[in-house]
Formats: sequence, structure tokens, C-alpha cells
Amino acid sequence: MRCALRILLLAAALLLSACGKDALYQEQGYVFGTLVEVSVYGEDEVKAKQAVAAVMQEFQRLHQLLHAWKPSALSELNAAFAQGKAATVTPELHTMLLDAMQLSAQSGGLFNPAIGGLVKLWGFHADEYKPALPDAKQLAALVSAQPQMHDISFISNKTSTTARSRNRALQLDLGGYAKGYALDRAALLLKQQGIHNALINIGGNVLALGTHGSRSWRVGIQHPRKPGPLATLALHDGEAIGTSGDYQRYFELGGKRYCHLIDPRNGQPAQGVQAVTVLTRGARAGVLSDAASKPLLIAGAGAWLAAVQQMQLNEALLIDAAGTVHLTAAMQKRLEFGDKNMIIELVQ
Repeated sequence: MRCALRILLLAAALLLSACGKDALYQEQGYVFGTLVEVSVYGEDEVKAKQAVAAVMQEFQRLHQLLHAWKPSALSELNAAFAQGKAATVTPELHTMLLDAMQLSAQSGGLFNPAIGGLVKLWGFHADEYKPALPDAKQLAALVSAQPQMHDISFISNKTSTTARSRNRALQLDLGGYAKGYALDRAALLLKQQGIHNALINIGGNVLALGTHGSRSWRVGIQHPRKPGPLATLALHDGEAIGTSGDYQRYFELGGKRYCHLIDPRNGQPAQGVQAVTVLTRGARAGVLSDAASKPLLIAGAGAWLAAVQQMQLNEALLIDAAGTVHLTAAMQKRLEFGDKNMIIELVQ
């Protein structure tokens, strides 16, 4: 199930061609714990291959920089936080953490990359997930500690920046941010290399550049409980779409599903929502497609619309535990549903 959460590309055929301006070059890889896919339209194979290689290299760099439990700049920073020490951070990581702080504050703390300790306690800092509940006392202690992004402080001088956390329970996990950041980086790299028409797919987060020939890129939103797409839409230049759900990283125990999306208010995996999809655009479309979906899912079916407004979204969709699709009016205008018997509730 680890790769189930992804936007499905709906091209009739994905062909490699060494010549011709109508070529569609596609390359796949595995990074950030999921399948990644880059498609380039309208360029010869040599140019497309070089551009995609640069993107894949960048994905690996970010994966090694931001890994939460294997040796990385982020894990070194977490080790310093746990010891109450300061650590030097690169300008890039400093900028990312400031951005994540702002998004966390905007979400009212529902998007909270500071709860890496809770994610680890539930067993999701591993390649395979064991069906086991965490120690109740350890869980209560971490929830009581209330690690927040604003617990981090920075000191900068002319040559470097250091970071320190006043809360030793704070452990960073940027899993809800890194894929979106990588999308934005990939788009920038492709543009710098003269690629104007491309689709970048990182396990459920997709960003479009230009068009697929005479039409927009067309993608599908994965159904959380059935094979194939829930709905399809045309993704326009500069737009991104992101899906978070309970069906990619999870385990089942006693007939109950426990997913990796942890509610920071109680330390429990989010319940009552199968999936959330958001549509974003602009200079930070990738980051927003990743980070903005999390507070909607954690807020739950009863409060998700308030989170939509907090995150300043227009197009959003939520599937509740019963399979009912709740969506904004703006999102409804963009989607085509294949199942005409699907229960749909328009919320604005």
C-alpha cells in the first residue's frame, strides 16, 4: 500500500522518442518513500533526459537532507534539540523551517512538523510498520510536552545561523512538507533548463508546467478504497494538486486502521477521514499542495471547512469515513467523477 497514494497520469501511452517535437519523455524513480515520476512533453530525448536527470538528482539531495530517522542534516538537528544544544543550519534549511513555522501557525497548529517524536512512537519512522500500539505513558508524556514549531529559535550572524529548541521533546519530521518543496524545486530546475511543458508527480503531489500538446495535463485523484481514480481534472500551468489519506502509510490492529497522520492535540492517528485533496497555484504551489492538505484531514469532516478557510484555499475535497465526498463549489467545477452514484455534498 505504500505507493497507493499517488495521482494517476491518464495519458493513453507514455512513449520514449529520440526525435520529434511531439515526444513525451518519462522517467520514474523511488524517493521520499514513494514513487516519483517526471514527464516532459515536446522536447527531444537528449534535452529531456538531461533535465529529468537533474531533477532526480535534486530529489535525492533533498531526501538525504531531510530524512527524519536516517543520518541527515535534519536528524543531526533533532539530536541537538534533544540535548538542549544549538546546531548550525544551512540557509536553505533555515528558510524551510521558517516557512514551516508560518504554515503551522496559519493552520492553528494542526500542521505541526515538530511532532516527529509522536510519529516515531507510533512506528512510522521505519520502512515497514508493525501493528502495535505505543506505550501509553510515553505517548501521554509527548502530548503533554506540546512541541510546536515556535519552540525553535534562530541566531544569525554574518557567516552562519544556529537553531535551538527550548522544548527538548521537539523532533522535526518534514514529511508533510518535503514533497511539496521538492515539486517547487523541480519546476524551477526544469524552467532553468528550458523545459516549459512537464508534469512532476511525487506520490500524490503533482505540479504541472505548460501543457501536454494542445491540451492541459490531465490527472486523476486516486480513490482511497478502490483501484483507479475517484475523479479526473485538467491541471493547468503552474497548478499543483496534493492528496493526503489514511491508505498509504498505515497498519491495522483489532479491526481499526491507524495511519501516519498524527493529530498533535491528542497524539492519535487521525480518524474519520479517508482522504483530502487540495488544488493550489502560484510560486509555492508545490509546498501548499503538500502542507495544506494535512490540517484539513486532521480537523475532520466536522471542522475541515474552517481549515480550508484558514489555509486560504478555494478548491478542496474531503472523503469521510463513510465514503461521502465533501467538496467546495470551486473544486466541483474542476472535477469529473466517473461514478455517477457517488454521494457528493457541496459545502460552499
